[in-house]
Amino acid sequence: MTNPRTGQCLFIDGDDTLWENNIYFEHAIEEFIDLVRHESVTRAELRHVLDEIERANCKVHGYGARSFVRSLHDCYEHVHGREAPDDHMRAIAALGERILHQAPVLIPGVHETLSYLSERHRLVLLTKGDHEEQAAKVERSRLGSLFEEVVIVPEKTAETYVSVVEKVDVPTARTWMIGNSPRSDILPALAAGLGAVYVPHPDTWVLEKDAVPEPSDRVLHVERFADLAEHF
Repeated sequence: MTNPRTGQCLFIDGDDTLWENNIYFEHAIEEFIDLVRHESVTRAELRHVLDEIERANCKVHGYGARSFVRSLHDCYEHVHGREAPDDHMRAIAALGERILHQAPVLIPGVHETLSYLSERHRLVLLTKGDHEEQAAKVERSRLGSLFEEVVIVPEKTAETYVSVVEKVDVPTARTWMIGNSPRSDILPALAAGLGAVYVPHPDTWVLEKDAVPEPSDRVLHVERFADLAEHF
């Protein structure tokens, strides 16, 4: 029997869908909390402060390691009432540099599954964040050749998806967004009329979490990236 989803256009997320990403930020945050914490602030309280600062900064400065470092500095100043001293500034900068130069670690099954899907469907890598940082990840991952196009956007909204659909000239009815983020990959894609495939990741960034719609004819849930081969 022919798979009814043959010949689709698949938009596929990068961070925490194709390669590990947020775990490196989480490790850096734990080190930052060790650095900045004092007796009157718990780890949970400090993390909440940082989350709120990141939420505000991302709207203005975007995503990625550079924006993250800005948020760390802002958080330090908020907690201590002053700028970080030189040694702490250097330590915070080092956290960002480590993330920037982290070699991409592919999630198991990604390369094999993409190779299979690329022979059956149009594949577009659609990732958000700082253009330079994301382009470097794509290059270092060596996955770019498996995609018809690589699209890097500052944010993923319903309008973003409509724009990319028009750019690659595909009908929304035969287009799916595949990713781990309910807030960026699933909900806005559905709002734009695309199908969506939720691929959970245990370390999805807290600011990317949201309720995931129940499975339907336009919403698929898979346990791991490799399972896409069973549906497409």
